Amino acid sequence: MNHHFLSKRLAHQLGVIGLIPFVFLSLICWIAHPDWLPGFVYAQSAYGIAILSFLGGIHWGVALTLPEMNSVQIQRALIWGVVPSMIACCSKLHVGLGFFVLMFGFIAAYQIDKRLYVTYQMPDWFLVLRRRLTIVVVAALAVTLVAVNVRL
Repeated sequence: MNHHFLSKRLAHQLGVIGLIPFVFLSLICWIAHPDWLPGFVYAQSAYGIAILSFLGGIHWGVALTLPEMNSVQIQRALIWGVVPSMIACCSKLHVGLGFFVLMFGFIAAYQIDKRLYVTYQMPDWFLVLRRRLTIVVVAALAVTLVAVNVRL
């Protein structure tokens, strides 16, 4: 069996599964009683923070395991690897802007990943997957933001 095909398939499946909380929480913000919205918004924010931090962790994993990287590439990967976590943390500093900060963080992470994944020798399909997942995540965060502002 082709191990590359298996990892591609599993990555796609897990990526889609990882979207479920984003999409579910966005939709529930439109139908739940307004008194419950703060809890759903908190859950959406917490999940977004966790996932954005995870995206930075990918760079640490690559920097620590890919022997072909030179010292400058390793340093760049390790430094960038902590930035998404810091952006995620900043999303909690101002409640009204938090979702905008998260959306910015996901978009920025994808833009940086487009540049760095080439040096990591990541397969082309992985960046395509990242783009699709990023679009859904940012859209879900935006839908949640609109729902809360319309319904409260």
